[in-house]
Amino acid sequence: MARLGLTPGLKNKRVIVQGFGNVGYWSAVFLEEAGAKVTGIIEYNGAIFNENGINVKEAKKYFQLHRTFTGFPDVEIVDAERCFYRPCDILVPAALERVITSANVHNIETKIIAEAANGPLTPVAEDVLQARGILVLPDVFLNAGGVTVSYFEWLKNLSHVRFGRLQKRYEMYGKERMLSAIENATNTQIDVAQRLAIASGADEEDIVRSGLEETMINAYREIRDTAKRLNCNYRTAAFYNAIQKIALAYEQLGIFP
Repeated sequence: MARLGLTPGLKNKRVIVQGFGNVGYWSAVFLEEAGAKVTGIIEYNGAIFNENGINVKEAKKYFQLHRTFTGFPDVEIVDAERCFYRPCDILVPAALERVITSANVHNIETKIIAEAANGPLTPVAEDVLQARGILVLPDVFLNAGGVTVSYFEWLKNLSHVRFGRLQKRYEMYGKERMLSAIENATNTQIDVAQRLAIASGADEEDIVRSGLEETMINAYREIRDTAKRLNCNYRTAAFYNAIQKIALAYEQLGIFP
């Protein structure tokens, strides 16, 4: 982050999202929930911008109702292309392929490009961005979340038992005992609502989200370490790691060599 001129974490990072369908919308929602400021949202028929941040969920409701951003309050209505070139910390192309090319790459003013769409950069554009010191998080990594959760679903279907069913009550009772011990040791009473929030065991969604986060964090660290070791960009590192894992699996299965 220091190399990019940014502090760690998403808090107050300025984000522009191109595309407001499922991928773009939920990317914006989760980034906003993590503390980022979504300053620009781009759709096919226009864009909105507010340096102080846009209420993503309200913008979605308005666009679904009117099929346009025109009239949405407290924002600047701007041309979609011009909004794409506004300064930000994270640019999220979440709509089309090849939206950043050799023709427009020099207009991009961001520190990080997060490829939520498939193939939004051309190879030439990526080379230019790398030379400018802009970090590209490749689609092969960012789009892996959906496939990862599909894998979790497959595992659940094999076992015919939902995640969390076997351990939820055990975890809850363990937390209850811990809270009771704290109350006895401090001679205080924990509020009922707070007690329920602390003691409740993880449900299926909690476990899936936790597993997804762990998988994506580990994958990012592997990509980052390989990129440093080989002095290459993150896309090359991601493909290198994937090929290494496939080769290892083939070797262990006796398929290759």
